[in-house]
Amino acid sequence: MSRIGKKPIDIPQGVEVKVSENNHVVVKGPKGQLEGDFNPNLTIKVEDNQIKIERPNDSAFMRAIHGTTRALIANMVKGVTEGFTVELEIVGIGYRAAMKGKTLELQLGYSHPIIYEPPEGIQIAVEGNIIKVSGIDKQKVGQVAAEIREFRKPDPYKGKGIRYKGEVLKLKPGKSVGKK
Repeated sequence: MSRIGKKPIDIPQGVEVKVSENNHVVVKGPKGQLEGDFNPNLTIKVEDNQIKIERPNDSAFMRAIHGTTRALIANMVKGVTEGFTVELEIVGIGYRAAMKGKTLELQLGYSHPIIYEPPEGIQIAVEGNIIKVSGIDKQKVGQVAAEIREFRKPDPYKGKGIRYKGEVLKLKPGKSVGKK
């Protein structure tokens, strides 16, 4: 049996979970509401402040979707209570970011500034050379952070660009290393 899938998900205080027809799950909490549709062959039950997910058989597909469904619902519960945050770091002389209202303006060494409008439900904050992307939907937060990082990926020779906070880069040696 799936070790992740068989673990029940505890529902914290102030969170409301509803499961309707065809496994449509709605999770409401203090930070907002998330909903999702899951495989109708799985059984999702809410009983005594826990969400339990069961599968009908032990086929490879059912085992895989069992653990995935449990992880996605657990992320929904965590998102409406705590939220998710991804921090990006800007490295490079002259590279900077600023918030203009709700839009993010980036100066990344191009001839023009890059203007990024975050999607609904995502907040962006800039503190010095750190960009904080936060929201309740884990997938959306990660996607926005990846899109911002894509504007100027870290250079493999100098390390300049936008990287995730704590990301370790292995810098390549320059062409002068081979000459002797």
